Amino acid sequence: MTLYSAQSPEKVLNLAHIINPVVVPESSDLFVAQPITFQTMKNAQTHAKGKVNVTLYSAQYPEDESIIPDGFVKTPNLETSVLDVGKFLVPRKLPLIKDILDRLYEASPNADYLIYTNVDIALQPHFYTEVTKFIEQGYDSFVINRRAISDSYKSVADIPLMYAEKGQGHPGHDCFVFKRSLYPKFNLGLLCIGAVWVGRCFYVNCLLNSDKFAEFKDLYLTFHIGYESRWRNSKLNDYRFHNFQEMSKIIRKYKENQQPPYDPFFEETLAFIDKREKVELKLAAKREKDQKWYNRFIRKLKGLVKDWVSTLLKNRNG
Repeated sequence: MTLYSAQSPEKVLNLAHIINPVVVPESSDLFVAQPITFQTMKNAQTHAKGKVNVTLYSAQYPEDESIIPDGFVKTPNLETSVLDVGKFLVPRKLPLIKDILDRLYEASPNADYLIYTNVDIALQPHFYTEVTKFIEQGYDSFVINRRAISDSYKSVADIPLMYAEKGQGHPGHDCFVFKRSLYPKFNLGLLCIGAVWVGRCFYVNCLLNSDKFAEFKDLYLTFHIGYESRWRNSKLNDYRFHNFQEMSKIIRKYKENQQPPYDPFFEETLAFIDKREKVELKLAAKREKDQKWYNRFIRKLKGLVKDWVSTLLKNRNG
């Protein structure tokens, strides 16, 4: 195992950190969150200068290139989305997590560790220097849970106040740090970001491919503006089901091929899948049935409107 030291002249740690920026309307919570994420990442990079090398990367679709700020290295544009691998009631062009991380892996051959965070996760100034301390302790990978702060903050000018607010802990997984050499072992299937279960699968990949892994639940190194979760929109349940199916495949494949040693989190996930699968399949069948009914209704309504307009025009011309 290679141990790194921020003070060692022989080996300076190289970190490669990627996010997935997206152009959004003003009504989206990301409209406020993303500029804050960008600035706090650059602040943390500046704070770490001379102690650890940090390179910031973005993975984006062509239509989102305009939002990428200076100081970020653009990886090749994303070409596919979850819409290419499934059918959904409300089309959302959500990237596959594997496509994002593949680009980070290819773009950073000199990196020792890779970092992925959600694009609405902001960093404390000492984020990278604290990450370095955990790496020096021999961790192969780890997860840092965020703090949730007030949604009263609306601009980059409020960042000093955000830094000062301790906020509340949150159990979600949205910040992952892992050895670059581990990534080829990961199985991320066709999981998409922007929907539930992707974080749990990411967690399992880190857990099962590391000799030393940790989840840090009470650190104040990352934060999220607001306490509400975008995952809970019922209109997006089919994205949840897509990720659930992918998670089921991934977890069961690890169980079959790796025979991992007992771990409470992994066993809890496996038990949850076994228990929840029938429920998810019933819900998916109901959504499909409801959609077919809706499609028939719309076709019938269009036919009635067409007949009504035709009759109206005949009467008028007559």
